[in-house]
Amino acid sequence: MILSQQHRELQRTVEHFVQQEINPHIEKWEKAGSFPVRDIFRQLGDLGLLGISKSSDYGGLGLDFSYETVFLETLGGAHCGGVPLAISVQTAMCTPALANFASADLRGQFLTPAIRGEMVGAIAVSESGAGSDVAAIKTIAKSDGDDYLVNGSKMWITNAPCADFFCTLVNTGEGKAHKNKSLLIIPAKTPGLRIGGKLEKLGMRCSETAPVFFDNVRVPKHFRIGDEGAGFLLQMLQFQEERLAGAALTLKGLENCISSTIDYVRERHAFTAPLLDNQTVHFALAEMQSEVECLRALTWRAVEAYVAGEDVTTLASMAKLKAGRLSRTIPDQCLQFWGGMGYIEETRINRAYRDSRLTAIGGGADEVMLGIICKLMGILPGKRKSGE
Repeated sequence: MILSQQHRELQRTVEHFVQQEINPHIEKWEKAGSFPVRDIFRQLGDLGLLGISKSSDYGGLGLDFSYETVFLETLGGAHCGGVPLAISVQTAMCTPALANFASADLRGQFLTPAIRGEMVGAIAVSESGAGSDVAAIKTIAKSDGDDYLVNGSKMWITNAPCADFFCTLVNTGEGKAHKNKSLLIIPAKTPGLRIGGKLEKLGMRCSETAPVFFDNVRVPKHFRIGDEGAGFLLQMLQFQEERLAGAALTLKGLENCISSTIDYVRERHAFTAPLLDNQTVHFALAEMQSEVECLRALTWRAVEAYVAGEDVTTLASMAKLKAGRLSRTIPDQCLQFWGGMGYIEETRINRAYRDSRLTAIGGGADEVMLGIICKLMGILPGKRKSGE
């Protein structure tokens, strides 16, 4: 996809924001286990960066998803994964269904302030017994007049401690698992909703993550996105943007791993010569960069198709799968070339190694991506009836 001058201008704006407002503070934020979400979101909102592909009727820029991808790819150049993750939850995970399928009233109440950076959102789908298996969620919302009563819990919810609302997948019926679910917007201050303690994680340490508990939480039915029972489908559609975002976010981070490793092995000498002169090292780095370019091409091919209105479930799943694979192998290979220094937490490659591991898990694990791809290729074995 050829980027326009408008794309390039957006890219420069985001690069400047990352260099000025994020990277200088990362060491402090990582040690604190949090960052000033509301301050950062308000600044991004003022720049129009939290609603790039959202309708101008609700404060967005009204641009297509290719501009959102430029934003995400450039944001991924931050020297940590936690801040970009928290921001992408707001733009590509908890608001797409709200923007595309909710009522005008619901959009005005939650989408507009989210685009302005005045509200922080979170996506509440995963549960301790239902991560990648979305159909297995147990949280229920029973009808009670004009309201639902929600009971259950959600796990690993990014932005939960600071969220103003949750885009929440719940069971609203007793039928088939793919047809009994609905998406609800649940305000964080609703009585009965409780945020658990912050989770200590391997990586993404400055993004805040916590479980969310619902105990007879009363939610008006007009806070539902779309029709009752359509929640699973809407969440699957929402996953397309989430998975494209996951792939786009990895690109600059992987390139940062490679470039910082090149700098290190050029200066680091062993056996009287720079490590970079070792063919094992420079061949490996060349192959890593080639792999990143392949991922970039696949991601942008998927984005171009998405902008054209095509179903990109296969391409988005492939891009997410490849991003997850490379996010495991490239930081690991690079850390190996850093040797003992790579094992020290103060080095950037150490943080990248920890942060990037989530890519192969969040938004659907690698194995789930493979299952989706196989199904759409027509090679996934079907369920056999008893006796067959």
